[in-house]
Order: sequence, then structure tokens, then C-alpha cells
Amino acid sequence: MNNESDLMGQRLTVLLHSLQATQVSASDAARTVELDQSRVGRLSRMDALQAQAMSLESNRRREARIRNIRSALARIERGEYGDCIECGEPVDPRRLQADPAAALCIACAEVSGASG
Repeated sequence: MNNESDLMGQRLTVLLHSLQATQVSASDAARTVELDQSRVGRLSRMDALQAQAMSLESNRRREARIRNIRSALARIERGEYGDCIECGEPVDPRRLQADPAAALCIACAEVSGASG
């Protein structure tokens, strides 16, 4: 690994640990909403259901981000970090600075409609 890959690996590891810690603390918010109609009004239940849906979506995005970071760390280990996983061309270093887990060059990301 070169120094740039080492630095990105460190950044990715910090991001991964941060997301995993957030994931653990966010698990309570995604619990099933209790619908005890005698204790809570209709609007409060709707608010609780909306909050739960938002929490579930946040968890889904967080899990996807964790997968992307783990994939980037694996590419570093294999010596493939910084190369587009579709075309093999180098990913712009500015793109990697903005998102160290980026797996696609800009051209391939535009074609696939993805940001990573």
C-alpha cells in the first residue's frame, strides 16, 4: 500500500467505526411502534409511525454505507483502491477525497445512475 491508500484506509476505518456506533445507538428508534389507542392520540401514533419509517430508512442507508466502506477497505487490501470497479480507469483523487468509498469513476457513476 502507498501512503495515500494508507491515509484513505485510516479515514475509511474511522468512518466505519463511527457508523457502526451510530447504528447501535439508533436501533431503539427502529423498534416496533406500540399502538395503544387508549393512551396515545391518533396524531401521536402517526408521528410515531413516521419517525419509525424515517429511522428504518436511515438504518438502511447506514447499512449500505457500511457495505461500501468495507468494500473500499477490501480494495485497499487487494491493491485495487482508486481504480473504477467497472472500467478499471483511475477514480479522480478529488472524488476519493470527497467520498473515500467511491468505487466508480464519474463516467461510470453517471452511466449507472449511482454516486458510489
